[in-house]
Amino acid sequence: MDQLSAMRAFTRVVEAGSFSRAADLLDMPKPTVTKHIQQLETHLRAKLLNRTTRRVTVTMDGAAYYERALRVLNEIDELDGSMASSQARPSGRLRVDCSTSLALRVIIPNLAEFHERYPEIQLDLGLSDRPADLLAENLDCAIRGGEIADQNLIARRIGEMYMETAASPSYLQKHGVPQSPTDLEGEHFIVGYRYAGTSRTAPFTYAGGKEAHEIRGNYIVSLNEGTGYIAAALAGLGVVQAPTFMLQEHVASGALVPILTNWCSAPKPLHIIYPPNRHLSNKVRVFVDWLAVLFAKDDLIQRRSPLPHDGHRP
Repeated sequence: MDQLSAMRAFTRVVEAGSFSRAADLLDMPKPTVTKHIQQLETHLRAKLLNRTTRRVTVTMDGAAYYERALRVLNEIDELDGSMASSQARPSGRLRVDCSTSLALRVIIPNLAEFHERYPEIQLDLGLSDRPADLLAENLDCAIRGGEIADQNLIARRIGEMYMETAASPSYLQKHGVPQSPTDLEGEHFIVGYRYAGTSRTAPFTYAGGKEAHEIRGNYIVSLNEGTGYIAAALAGLGVVQAPTFMLQEHVASGALVPILTNWCSAPKPLHIIYPPNRHLSNKVRVFVDWLAVLFAKDDLIQRRSPLPHDGHRP
């Protein structure tokens, strides 16, 4: 028995409500459709359809089998389509959601090279730090740092971000230079980074030798967006812990000073996430592959420390 053909015949009969209509849709003789269904029921040892001279109805076993068969057939069709499209030139609109900081400092400056390579892809780039609803917003994918909380999403790790702690010279002149992560829980202030849509702020994490610390200090202001977060540090409102690509230009100019350099923080993963049960098109595939290479070679992503330092006195 050709089980795949039998599954297709069965789903068409269910959808069409008759053997004759299903045969027309499949462009095959009605006796062939009937034979496929009979062979499928024999193979499964279950009655899938109730037949009368006027109508065809689905049994309980048939309804359960229909739902699973439909998913299998859709996945096969998507697989066939992806293999065919992989040979075609990527084109069309690509809808991507990304954090503002990552887009401004890493992705957008390199987009001209992506366009030269794939001139027929039109990129719709949405910028925010909030967790986008990929299905509701009809997004092809999103780029996010940190662990992915929604286990229903498909995630591919495409890089990691190294973290650094810094503050403005004016802040350090006023409050002194912290010598240990625990100092941040005393008289110092941090700038709070608030997870979008919640009241929770992200802790600062450190490791030094056998010691590990998770710091939740006092703050004057908390923000839920990366560029505002760094702006607060530049204004002297507290200490920040952020990826090196966000701090680089400000450390280079002297507007921010790295601190607690003897303490490291585990790098945060960078993921690209897709909606579940959505076909991964060729345009998404080439964009993800391009991003993975970009992040791997980009100095702002890979650099563990923004600049060499010599004590970081304000």
